[in-house]
Amino acid sequence: MPAFRQVGEKQLPQEVVFMSWSPKRDLIALANRAGEVLLHRLANFQRVWSLPPNENTGKEVTALAWRPDGKILAFGLADTKRIILCDVEKPESLHSFSVELSITYMHWMEVTEESSVLTSFYNAEDESNLLLPKLPALPKNYSTTAKIFSEEKSDEIMKLLGDVRLNALVLGGSSGFIEIYAYGMFKIATVNGVAGSCRGLCLSSDLKSLSVITEIQSSPDSEAEIMYFQLDTSLLSSYLPEVTRMARKFTHISTLLQYIKLSLTCMCEAWEEILMQMDSRLTKFVQEKNTTTSVQDEFMQLLLWGKASLELQALLMNQLTVKGLKKLGQSIESSYSSIQKLVISHLQSGSEALLYHLSELKGMALWKQKYESLGLDASGIDEAITAVGSFILKANELLQVIDSSMKNFKAFFRWLYVAMLRMSEDHVLPELNKMTQKDITFVADFLTEHFNEAPELYNRKGKYFNVERVGQYLKDEDDDLVSPPNTEGNQWFNFLKDSTHLKESPLLFPYYPEKSLHFVKRQMEGVIDQCLQKPADVIGKSVHQAVCISLYKVSQSEDSTPQLFKLPFLWNDKTSNLHYVLFTMLENSISKIHILRRHTDTSRSVSNGILAVEFGNFLNNSMNESSDSRCYSCLDAHFYDDETVTVVLKESVQQEGKERVLAQLPLSSVYTDEDRDGKFIWDSMERLDERSGEIPTRTVFLESQWRVLENMKAQYVSVNGIRKVSCVLSSNLRHIRVFEMDVEDDGEVEEEEEEETTQIAAGEPDEPNQPADGQGNVCDASAEELPDETEEHETSLDP
Repeated sequence: MPAFRQVGEKQLPQEVVFMSWSPKRDLIALANRAGEVLLHRLANFQRVWSLPPNENTGKEVTALAWRPDGKILAFGLADTKRIILCDVEKPESLHSFSVELSITYMHWMEVTEESSVLTSFYNAEDESNLLLPKLPALPKNYSTTAKIFSEEKSDEIMKLLGDVRLNALVLGGSSGFIEIYAYGMFKIATVNGVAGSCRGLCLSSDLKSLSVITEIQSSPDSEAEIMYFQLDTSLLSSYLPEVTRMARKFTHISTLLQYIKLSLTCMCEAWEEILMQMDSRLTKFVQEKNTTTSVQDEFMQLLLWGKASLELQALLMNQLTVKGLKKLGQSIESSYSSIQKLVISHLQSGSEALLYHLSELKGMALWKQKYESLGLDASGIDEAITAVGSFILKANELLQVIDSSMKNFKAFFRWLYVAMLRMSEDHVLPELNKMTQKDITFVADFLTEHFNEAPELYNRKGKYFNVERVGQYLKDEDDDLVSPPNTEGNQWFNFLKDSTHLKESPLLFPYYPEKSLHFVKRQMEGVIDQCLQKPADVIGKSVHQAVCISLYKVSQSEDSTPQLFKLPFLWNDKTSNLHYVLFTMLENSISKIHILRRHTDTSRSVSNGILAVEFGNFLNNSMNESSDSRCYSCLDAHFYDDETVTVVLKESVQQEGKERVLAQLPLSSVYTDEDRDGKFIWDSMERLDERSGEIPTRTVFLESQWRVLENMKAQYVSVNGIRKVSCVLSSNLRHIRVFEMDVEDDGEVEEEEEEETTQIAAGEPDEPNQPADGQGNVCDASAEELPDETEEHETSLDP
């Protein structure tokens, strides 16, 4: 028997549609048909955490990808067209962004090329850490922040950036949609020139080439055609140090925008709807009162003569009440204080850091020799800096409004509280009863300013009053402010109004007195996004097609078996000169694995080599008397490491046996004679399946690296050669087995495995085989009901 050791087995309650091993840890991520993303540990397949679907993210997972350092998991959602970056330590979204089309494939790569310029850059300390204060942690008591940026001594920006070495998340979707995101956060390339829906892609580790597999459907009735594209991305490779610097700035800016957005969300939560009670009750008072006296006059009479009309007394004593007024005053003071702290410590800190990174980006853009080819535009960055300045001005305006409102409300509530105590004939404390002429004048000015009736306001907001003026800055609306700040008599405003030359000066940030803080924030995000979009367009246009090959057609008929299975995997090695495209083909009931080798030499000429691999009989004759006539078809295949392919095989005779086999195929046993690869003359004008008979075929007899998967109708496999593990999924998408590979077999372990095997699923009902779709994609397989998974206890991630 081979050195495969089974270490876990589970029956899952939901059908698994994606599974992917972490590149660094013994963790595997699963996505099920219910939209849930789960993380399991190798040991006994214990669940570490689960992230259920929700309205903010989505419910239809279409792709999974790990960041190369294994610290962040990315997944794409079709229903919301969003990409979520999730922390491996806890089921929380660190970052998310929207895409135009639903994603069908994701690949996250890391640059491995070394040079003296890159090494010095990697070792250089980020000056922003020395010049900028650390961003204050967001308060933990606000729910919508999801505790992002809230933990003490956490640095979420560095967690999102990861290592200094550039990594890129490549997204492929329908209609030729391909985008590249540096550090998984900010778009650095929008690739055009590829047709069809992406079925697989891979960006080489030196950024020189992008390989893409697409499915092109010209019409609903026609057969889909599978195409292989190789794109030249040499601009990214030529300017790798510059791309890395620019990408890190982009990601800093993107993270700071998220920080500002979450700070504003906290401010909105700190502002309570209870603050609107005064406005609504005064509006109701206006609608119900029978007298023609205005509300302002009613309160003025109470202030001057100490007497109120019966209607005003009813409003104060029955609707507002002494207790309610006291609670309202405390609520306003607490909310205003919280908002004030958030503006000073968070909005201003984040905005200043944003100005710093944009200014550095502008300096990079002015170095045209290095950055002009990448599309950095100094004028666009200037506009972004101006937009941030306008946001800072609006935040300062809010601070002034809060400061003024707190003073006004304190004086008003103190006077009204005493007046209501007198109405109820309660005892008034001597310290509350003291009121100077200045206090009376101040309350009178407050009543004059805030208690003017505005019938036009009723048509807009359903109320006649806007006593509470802070909330209008925090509402995410496009309408103008109901009560904009009074600029009459302001010497600076009058000076700018009279100075035509200064009014348009680039040194002055534009000011929007009629707009809310949310509006200016959205405007700032739009300008920054537009400014940073240009490099993605310029780099994307530099990408050009180097190779286009038609592989095969997919039959639309349900009765006929397609000649070729869908592509399971696409892979590049570390030098990026050798590309493998791996797929399976059915021919006269004999399954073959076809391997396409593409070698690019220094003169940039491309030589093609393709061969087919079929599996000879390697099972023990004692297992089945007809084993001599046995042959095997490949259900799924993935690269285990640079020189080994892991495959799941099934018996292909007319009367199918129960055996499914997990096996390791060393490529060294395939490439025994390098010269034979050149015998097949590639013609890009013909499809591969039309010339399948001419492809050289090698028969492989596996000696020891295989294992029969008893009592399991295995269909799919996910592997990790670094951790030396594999995970096999059954065709009903609910039965999983986990194996440690390359370990010495132990008799006791085998006995334990046999006991586990007999306990779990003595057999699974037959069902037609379905092809695999993309890396780990098993969406096309049909589902069957199995007993639900027993209750699992989530475990810690610590090793």
